[in-house]
Amino acid sequence: MSEPYIVLDGLRKEYGRTVAVDGLSMSIHRGRIFGFLGANGAGKTTCIRLLCGLTRPTGGQAWIGGRDVWHDRLQVRLQFGYVAQKFSLYPDLSVLENLRFFGGACRLSPGESVRRAETLVDLMGLHSKREAAASSLSGGMKQLLAMACALVHSPPLLFLDEPTSGLDPVNRQQIWNLLYDLANSGTTIFVTTHYMDEADRCTEVGFLHKGRLLAKESPKNLKHMFREQLLELEVDPVMPALACLRREAGVLDAVLRGGRVRLYSEHPADLLAGWRRQWPYPDLHWTGHRWVDADMEDVFLACSHGFDQLLTRTAP
Repeated sequence: MSEPYIVLDGLRKEYGRTVAVDGLSMSIHRGRIFGFLGANGAGKTTCIRLLCGLTRPTGGQAWIGGRDVWHDRLQVRLQFGYVAQKFSLYPDLSVLENLRFFGGACRLSPGESVRRAETLVDLMGLHSKREAAASSLSGGMKQLLAMACALVHSPPLLFLDEPTSGLDPVNRQQIWNLLYDLANSGTTIFVTTHYMDEADRCTEVGFLHKGRLLAKESPKNLKHMFREQLLELEVDPVMPALACLRREAGVLDAVLRGGRVRLYSEHPADLLAGWRRQWPYPDLHWTGHRWVDADMEDVFLACSHGFDQLLTRTAP
């Protein structure tokens, strides 16, 4: 296998007494779509800012393409495009003007900036809006324009900080189709997201919790971290059942999925056997159960809540 394209070794960032990134070590190979997951405040955006050379590490190091992200930041910045959480382009400039401006900022010649702008307008489906002010675009089109500006210099690496937040399913799918095409052509994608279905679309996923990496695997391997299947109950009425089962001894947590109560328990078969002998809730009507495989939302909940007893391992 080729050498990793992105390498983090004990990367750390402190803001006073607050540790935003705590000794982060991992590597990512070229052409991967790496999904970075974690709750708000987990340190995802800080990690991206460190890798982009926008803030200096308190400790540790990181490299992109063999260059130190801080000491060689001016050279490293030419290797990536960056799309921030919020629309950060020039609202009074047109779509084409934004693209040409960022092309110049990335040291493209005027002619090359024009050619790339025309190519990207067509690629992003923005041709009919090419002369429109960026401020007049819909949320989905603004995000497509932001991605186009990040790609104007054809970088081998693209950082995306929650790129589909607030977008409708059509725009989300459009962006992910673009990411698939980019990855297929060799571009490395580093994306943060809160959507578990999007995490399932990545080739590799890392879970960050309070600045620490809890797990880093393919989505398939992450779901296989669960020791066994999860128990779901069909109970009526379901909302009172959810509240009662959360308080049940041996239940770590319970969530509602598709009208059923999904339980997180170290010994779900024992719970089921006990309930078959005697169901303790006379006001709740238990009509059935089933065993289900864990999905990415289950992995996220188990990792972020520290349900280590449900998992075969919790570290990358």
